[in-house]
Amino acid sequence: MGASAPRAAARLRILVLGGTGLIGAAVSARLLADGHDVVRLARSVPAHADRSRAIAANIAKLTREEDWFPYLEGVDAVVNCAGVLQDSARDSTAGVHRDGMGALFRACAARQVRRIIQISAIGVDSPNPTAFSRTKQEGDTLLMGCDLDWVILRPVVVIGRAASGGSALLRALAAFPVLPVPADAEPFQTVQLDDLTESVVFFLKPEAPSKLTLEVAAPELLRFQDVVAAFRRWFGWKPARIIRPPKVIERLVYRLGDAVSWLGWRPPLRSTARLEIERGAAGDPSAWIETTGIRPMSLEDGLAAEPPSVQERWFSRLYLVKPVVFGVLALYWVLTGLIALGPGWQAAVGRFNASGVGALGPWLVVAGSVADIAVGLGIAYRRTARLALWAALALSAAYLVAGTILLPALWIDPLGPLIKVVPIGVLIFVALMILEER
Repeated sequence: MGASAPRAAARLRILVLGGTGLIGAAVSARLLADGHDVVRLARSVPAHADRSRAIAANIAKLTREEDWFPYLEGVDAVVNCAGVLQDSARDSTAGVHRDGMGALFRACAARQVRRIIQISAIGVDSPNPTAFSRTKQEGDTLLMGCDLDWVILRPVVVIGRAASGGSALLRALAAFPVLPVPADAEPFQTVQLDDLTESVVFFLKPEAPSKLTLEVAAPELLRFQDVVAAFRRWFGWKPARIIRPPKVIERLVYRLGDAVSWLGWRPPLRSTARLEIERGAAGDPSAWIETTGIRPMSLEDGLAAEPPSVQERWFSRLYLVKPVVFGVLALYWVLTGLIALGPGWQAAVGRFNASGVGALGPWLVVAGSVADIAVGLGIAYRRTARLALWAALALSAAYLVAGTILLPALWIDPLGPLIKVVPIGVLIFVALMILEER
């Protein structure tokens, strides 16, 4: 059972929800450095993680008070950094932001875990909210209705050494010499991840005030293109040329992102992102600054404090290339199978007949085509992507071996049907290397 309140200079056991995300990972690292016992709870946990400190659980399914009791054993405080941008086959905004949180807050009250720090979002109480903002606000309201020592922090766009979601997108856009600026983008504020993390540390102190809702931001209000330009200067690149893409193209990109999310991926460009960009992210940080004494770093100062390495440059350039890589591979395998079963049927069967396999030729074409299509669909679906990529490598190797044995002349064919398998295999390896999202 948790203690009634954090103790001065004590080693606390702290449960961090969303502990593998951008904010949750930074908070966990800082608390561990301060000597606390930190347990991270996240949707998925790396296989190498210490299972005594990392727990895999889907918050959206922990909707009963008793579901949380095992995770609160011995816990002194909870820091909620969990959040999902948009509903999809993989995520539920209501489940993570409202239903799971309501059950957690009731469980904390029952187990006397009084200190709860909630990382919400700026603008959740504004008119015409998205499902993301609305459910975040509902979770905040549930917490404010509890007799607990709660603090709700509502940060603007969070910028740090690590990158995820919107902050990753800003870095990625900075890698392009041409910058498409959304027509309806509103100015927004940023806050350094270290400043947000320091706020969490402050409110975990036993003497810290509670029952507060604070907007966390650096005071400067920036245009979309100004933020991307700051990243380009950080990287040491020349200013980008700004263009205004047609709205129909913008909407198409966001709709494509929505469709991809139902395959289990989490692209940053989705309808919710568009609506949040159009609304802007701005707040009044004066109460936060006065309460904590934190003097927030500006975007430029925060970037200057940590010069970029080659890893940052690679990440920014690869971030938007990643969906192209997976999209190309998925289409390649699916179309290869469909072509062999359709307009390329006679040519495919003819090659097998020329190899001397006889009546097996048509069956081998069908088997290979079905395998190709299955691999392509598997790559497109996030949950099976890794297995499908390894299957693609195995099939590629099998095709090379079979082609070499049955029709070695294909190696000198002007169209290079066997030689082309090699660069495809290399691209599959690249996809495996960049598959991880966190």
